[in-house]
Amino acid sequence: MLSPLDATPSMTLASPDSKTATIFGGAGFIGRYIVRDLAQRGWRVRVVGRDPNRALFLKTAGVVGQVVPMFGNVRDDDSVARAVAGADVVVNLVGLLYESGKNTFETVHAAGAARIAKAAVTAGAERMVQISAIGASAESDSQYARTKAAAERAVLAAFPDATILRPSIVFGPEDGFFNLFASLAVNSPVLPLMGGGHTRFQPVYVGDVADAVMACLDDPGTKGQTFELGGPQVLTFKELMDLTLQYSRRKRWLLPIPWSIAGIQAALLGLLPKPLLTPDQLKQLKVDNVVSPKAKTLADLGIDPTALEVILPGYLNRFWPGGRFGTHSRTDDDG
Repeated sequence: MLSPLDATPSMTLASPDSKTATIFGGAGFIGRYIVRDLAQRGWRVRVVGRDPNRALFLKTAGVVGQVVPMFGNVRDDDSVARAVAGADVVVNLVGLLYESGKNTFETVHAAGAARIAKAAVTAGAERMVQISAIGASAESDSQYARTKAAAERAVLAAFPDATILRPSIVFGPEDGFFNLFASLAVNSPVLPLMGGGHTRFQPVYVGDVADAVMACLDDPGTKGQTFELGGPQVLTFKELMDLTLQYSRRKRWLLPIPWSIAGIQAALLGLLPKPLLTPDQLKQLKVDNVVSPKAKTLADLGIDPTALEVILPGYLNRFWPGGRFGTHSRTDDDG
């Protein structure tokens, strides 16, 4: 499957009275889809991040001047205020997988979201959407999950009409989950199953998450509401690894790792500048990441979730032995 930016989109010209959207973290995996959708509707879009150059590729998602990369640091009041000035809509996608220097879960997730929400209110924004995560909870053992919950509370305290979206693992051509494990399978004879691989997930397609944002902007009834976003399938971590190997045409040993051993590995890997696994992430892996029974979901937004099998084969084929245009059969391996 092509990335949505691989082809020239059907664009609606931005007019002088077009609305303006400010997207914090818009150059990231989920953000680029939201930026594209807004641009196609004729919105003027500010793509805010600490390195505006990372968003330059998104300028082609709209007509000249419609998509504007812009500097903004969620830890800085002035840059956040400039980014939201005159915005009709604000979307916050900024999040950390691990802490680094001044960018901590507390400063980025909780304090950063609070700063954005307060600035959005001051700027007179009509709507705000906060992208959180399934599992966000003040009672979680994971600092990531606790600060995600703190961000939700801070946003709603400042901007009561904000909408909270909590996705499970998000998949798509640029994702950091299936691509990561497929790339590991290229060079490693084994893939680890932390705790035996029994934790359950409900992966949601990135295009569906973007559609959820657009649905919230269209429907005033979503103001102040929280939605949990999951796909049509609930699968264990082991089942997700099986799918990864199936669609990347690799044969690898799935090795169960007891939580005690995984804890030692996470402690060591967490010391790396860009860790593959941290102790906090390991805490998250111990808890099922699925839509709760009473939650409002994609269905409440009028969205039919996309199955993994529809999307995965279209981008994991680049991990085939010999490449996607190689001559290996489906069951061949490069070993």
